[in-house]
Amino acid sequence: MKNKLIYLSKESLKRKTSTKWFKVVNIILCIIIIGALNIDSIISLFGGEFDEKTSVYIIDNMDGNVYDVFKSQIDSSTSILTTDNTNIYEIVKYDHTLEEAKEEVKDNKNIIVLEFNSDKENVMNVKMLSKEYMDLTQMTILNTAINNTKVSYSIIAYDVDPEALAKIYTNVNIERVFIDEAKQDSDESSEIIMTTVFPVLILPFFMLSIILVQMIGAEVNDEKTTRSMEIIISNVSPETHLTSKIIAGNLFVIIQGVLIFAYALIGFLLRRYTGAAAITGGAGSYIAGIIDTLKETPFMSMLGYVIPLVLILLVITFIAYSLLAGILASMTTNIEDFQQLQTPIMILSLAGYYLAMLAGVFKGSLFIRILSYIPFISAILSPSLLVLGEVGIVDVIIAIIITLGLVYWMIKYGVRIYKVGILNYSSKDLWKKMFKAIKQKKV
Repeated sequence: MKNKLIYLSKESLKRKTSTKWFKVVNIILCIIIIGALNIDSIISLFGGEFDEKTSVYIIDNMDGNVYDVFKSQIDSSTSILTTDNTNIYEIVKYDHTLEEAKEEVKDNKNIIVLEFNSDKENVMNVKMLSKEYMDLTQMTILNTAINNTKVSYSIIAYDVDPEALAKIYTNVNIERVFIDEAKQDSDESSEIIMTTVFPVLILPFFMLSIILVQMIGAEVNDEKTTRSMEIIISNVSPETHLTSKIIAGNLFVIIQGVLIFAYALIGFLLRRYTGAAAITGGAGSYIAGIIDTLKETPFMSMLGYVIPLVLILLVITFIAYSLLAGILASMTTNIEDFQQLQTPIMILSLAGYYLAMLAGVFKGSLFIRILSYIPFISAILSPSLLVLGEVGIVDVIIAIIITLGLVYWMIKYGVRIYKVGILNYSSKDLWKKMFKAIKQKKV
């Protein structure tokens, strides 16, 4: 029996991984993931110029002080947008006329000209020249810098006391106070970060669980449609057949998950060693900043036992998905019937994913805590709430126990349905057949 289980599992896995579509899809995924991580380099090959800075020519028709004030404003604005403090603009004091500047702009789209003129009513007015349209971010940076330059220039022009000016521009010192003494500033920072990052981390599990359900259902339906199920069941027990599907399905999603991770790793390595930067140049510094922030929080010390518990919950949930997909597929006679049955599963998974994304909105809610115990949802929701401190290790253990209970229940009663369903070719009254199969086996 063991040899038959291994043989069926190998054949099932081979059927999934040796197809042309598996290879084609993975080639496409590899190209898309690596390409997305190196999009700026690809665009540069077709004429994109991401590394070239935008030159801003300053024509000062006032008193000669505008250049220094505007440059300081641009430097402060762009340092906020780039984590490595790289200035994306080159500010140039232009000593020629506006007409001469126009000729340079005609030949170079990376040149912007700003002509500052005196204005009796509004202190100054500015004429902005560019070859093409500017994007919203660039326009916002320049408009903000120009308006701040006007304010700074006006303060200087009207001889405002330097000490008063310094006080005006000094950042407000905010003292953060928590009524709950257990809360800390570092925890608040890590919570904000993890609320943003965690939905990205759980997305692969959500996608792989959908693939798993669809794959097992499609394979069982295919065997029933081609009548090969009768030959298989005459040689192995239904329990062995279902177990082989579960093993092969879970091995497939693990392989697919590892491949996706490998594609992303190749993309990052390629980006690093080709020197690409522009579009996501600050991503490395941003990620490093997130890691440094989390290192200062108690959350990092919890990873030693949090990660194993979460992985156990994920594995058990994958098994539960596999069992449910196999049992439901056994009661259908075509893929259309199975798609109808799997719709509630998809909705449940989608609800869990969105609840995990919005977990911070439901802080302190007993309802969201109860939902974290529900199988299928718990694998996505519990880790998210654990990161936010809404649930503890005990809650995750409870979710694991409940999911294990569901798996046990599906093995005990679901296999009864599976035994009857895999050789049943009638498409009428699906739910009645399920309950009838359970009752028949109880007698």
